[in-house]
Amino acid sequence: MRVRFIRASAALFLAAASAGAVWAVEDAPAQYPETRQVEQSDDYHGTAVGDPYRWLETDVRESAEVADWVSRQNAVTFDYLRAIPEREDVRKRLEQLWNYEKQSAPFKKGGRYYFIKNDGLQNQSVLYSRESLDAPAQVLLDPNSWSKDGTVALGGTAFSDDGNYVAYAVSEAGSDWRTWRVMEIATRTVLPDELHWSKSSGAAWTKDGLGFFYGRFEPPAEGAAFQALTYNMKVYYHRVGTPQADDTLVYERADHPEWGFQMDVTEDGRYLVLTAWIGTDERYSLFVRDLGTTDGKPEHFIGDFDAEYEVVGNDGPVFYLKTNESAPNGRVVAVDAREPAREHWREVVAERSSALRAVYYVGGAFIASYLKDARSQVLVYTKIGEPREIELPGIGSAAGFSGRSDDPETFYEYASFSTPPSVYRYDVATGASTLLWKATVDFDPAAYVTEQVFYESKDGTRVPMFITRKKDATLDGNNRCLLFGYGGFNIPSTPGFSVSRIAWLERGGVYALANLRGGGEYGEAWHKAGTKLQKQNVFDDFIGAAEWLIAKKYTKPALLTIQGRSNGGLLVGAAMTQRPELFGCALPAVGVMDMLRFQKFTAGRYWVDDYGSSDDPTEFKAILAYSPYHNLKPGVCYPPTLVTTADTDDRVVPGHSFKFAARLQELQACKNPALIRIDTRAGHGGGKPTSKLIEEYADEIAFALHHTRPE
Repeated sequence: MRVRFIRASAALFLAAASAGAVWAVEDAPAQYPETRQVEQSDDYHGTAVGDPYRWLETDVRESAEVADWVSRQNAVTFDYLRAIPEREDVRKRLEQLWNYEKQSAPFKKGGRYYFIKNDGLQNQSVLYSRESLDAPAQVLLDPNSWSKDGTVALGGTAFSDDGNYVAYAVSEAGSDWRTWRVMEIATRTVLPDELHWSKSSGAAWTKDGLGFFYGRFEPPAEGAAFQALTYNMKVYYHRVGTPQADDTLVYERADHPEWGFQMDVTEDGRYLVLTAWIGTDERYSLFVRDLGTTDGKPEHFIGDFDAEYEVVGNDGPVFYLKTNESAPNGRVVAVDAREPAREHWREVVAERSSALRAVYYVGGAFIASYLKDARSQVLVYTKIGEPREIELPGIGSAAGFSGRSDDPETFYEYASFSTPPSVYRYDVATGASTLLWKATVDFDPAAYVTEQVFYESKDGTRVPMFITRKKDATLDGNNRCLLFGYGGFNIPSTPGFSVSRIAWLERGGVYALANLRGGGEYGEAWHKAGTKLQKQNVFDDFIGAAEWLIAKKYTKPALLTIQGRSNGGLLVGAAMTQRPELFGCALPAVGVMDMLRFQKFTAGRYWVDDYGSSDDPTEFKAILAYSPYHNLKPGVCYPPTLVTTADTDDRVVPGHSFKFAARLQELQACKNPALIRIDTRAGHGGGKPTSKLIEEYADEIAFALHHTRPE
């Protein structure tokens, strides 16, 4: 294998770094770290594609060379960021804004109320319990005591019906791997139980409170935990107080190792429901076991990975399912387990023109959460009669509504772009919402306005976009604008509150959120219009949003920053390589940048549902046309770019960002910086401590502010 180097020598770089070299931050660093290239070419259906940075895919823990590259890249990047004059002011303001009490909607389990709260700047939020809504709150689980640096997080909980125990999942350094532990609630005693190698799985207690079901994988090979594909999830039953080695295997499908399972026990404790899934598309197959029997395995109930089937509740053998079978926007049907054939289904909640996102069976009613032009609409259906709408305060998002079928109450949160979160109690019988708690944040919401606009994409599709700005902003094209997007996996982009956006808005910036195809804003048809051979529609929608903002004089190219995370990082990478002249700054975070190889790592195989695969000749051609890593070209001036990723991201492995940044540094044809910021002991984003979040957002905002300067 022939090896060559690019840029200047490592000795020169190290000398400059040790001397504390300072450059003008308008320009690229005087010198990037040396990055080795290899002669690597792969044949895809007769097309040779080079991959000169293949070695950067290696796990940083398994390669001293990659670890050294990460260290040297970070040295350049953080020297650059520290030289930005705005950076420290932004960090301080973010810390001020972040320092407010945050509280989730309460939920009731085993006769107690539980909620999550963060006093302000705690690295991890704390789980509290209280005996009644007005009783004193008591700490149940405080992840801040689990590590000194705040990188060990609470990754999920499951409460026994009798209120005796909570099973809770622990995540370290942002990894998707979980270790399940058990606490005796009354005494706050953590039991010896430790269940390892669980991922993409919750836990479901049996009615007797003696144990729970969970999913796990075989331990990965040494050194492969953060990169290897995961196959053959198995469902086990764990009895409290026994070692994991004694857990009982309940279900596996060795004939279908690609299947994953979500497990639930019905409210009455009678049935174990296994929801089998094979990818990110909401296509499921349900298996049910009657727990009243002493043996037997779960038997097929409904579905053949042809549609969504989600159990939202049951009355004995009658199951209520949220489904998009024959209803792309979603509906609710009743299916009797004794006669599950399609002709025996009974429709409970009919399909509407809005997309049905979630359903909860609470207080004898079905609480249905819809998206109406990408904003929340919540309707309550009794088993007979017309629905009743829950009045929300404005253009925003509502979430929560959990509970039992006999609970008289439920709780929900509401927030918008400029409205901090509030928590409400909802009386199911009367339809009354009562404010329980409202966040107090150090800014003036009345100074801002949010509007929803619609623009035409390249093919004429009407696409919605939310825009938030100061009320007195002058639309003369001389405003900084931050355009955010996602556009994938049937996940909608909805109004929400973020102090990082407030820090941007306070400095006169405009914030725009485009509701791109590929997301879940308008149901399954909208989602499918942005997948596989139609993925380019997502990028066209995003580029169309930028062009509309420029045409309407919200901003201009030199002042326009684009931002996205994960699939949104791919979005930014594709947009900046297709239309580099359109943007003044690019912030791709934890992005999927090598579209030819994503399916070879960790969870990547699931994403074939949305992206297609280079293994397919037709899909390969479409993917290669937009893959960010492969579409960087010599002689092109790309916008100032700050790539962000993390060393323990085991969802979108950091090799994607490593390779993209290395190639961008190689090919950048102007003085615009091409930097990569690599967080340590951090993953894809979940469970990241507050201190790390503030630092990361401060760097991104300061970088964007510095490279987009109004006249």
